[in-house]
Amino acid sequence: MAIPTPHISAKAGDFAKTVLMPGDPLRAKYIAENYLENATLVNNVRGVQGYTGYYKGKRVSVMASGMGQPSIGIYSYELFNFYGVESIIRVGSCGSFSPELHVRDIVVAMGACTNGNYASQYKLPGTFCPIADFDMVRRAAEECEKAGVKYRVGNILSSDMFYDDANSGMDWAKMGVLGVEMESAALYCNAARAGKKALCICTVSDSFIYPEENTTAEERQTSFTKMMEIALAIAEE
Repeated sequence: MAIPTPHISAKAGDFAKTVLMPGDPLRAKYIAENYLENATLVNNVRGVQGYTGYYKGKRVSVMASGMGQPSIGIYSYELFNFYGVESIIRVGSCGSFSPELHVRDIVVAMGACTNGNYASQYKLPGTFCPIADFDMVRRAAEECEKAGVKYRVGNILSSDMFYDDANSGMDWAKMGVLGVEMESAALYCNAARAGKKALCICTVSDSFIYPEENTTAEERQTSFTKMMEIALAIAEE
């Protein structure tokens, strides 16, 4: 496929080698305006804002993914396969299943379970386990330690349902899954298939254990800054 693609209007070379990918376009805009120098808008198809600028001398991009595995599946596939992007770091929010995690703690998703069917396209003779790039996991954990941020490394659930009629979250918790979001498994599949790198860093926005701590949409958009700083610190040129 030639560029621009049906979903990204950027030209060749507009994206850096590392792209931070929040779900929310307004979070992408917030990162660009508050962390990147000389940020340039390189995509705004369907309001999915993408920017490229510099963070402490490193050229870095940020673009929204939208919600769910089909959406991040499209954008990450095009970035990896058509725009020469080497690493994507999802910076998102998640709901926590763990009593050890409170709102604003961080989950570094080493693996991504899913109740979705994204990996069926590969026609594998078994079950594929979507995992992050280990070096990115290691460096993210080191940055959390330096920043004094409370974090856990482990498994996360990428769910295709936000409103889960079966209320199955705590069933996943029995298997040590730390929390739930909606994108990482597809991102990890695309990275594996393209021979690229991916990592999901999530800030706990809601808790199944401590619901009184849950955050607002505005807080999720602008206050999860530690996660953003950790992702920017490990971005590679």
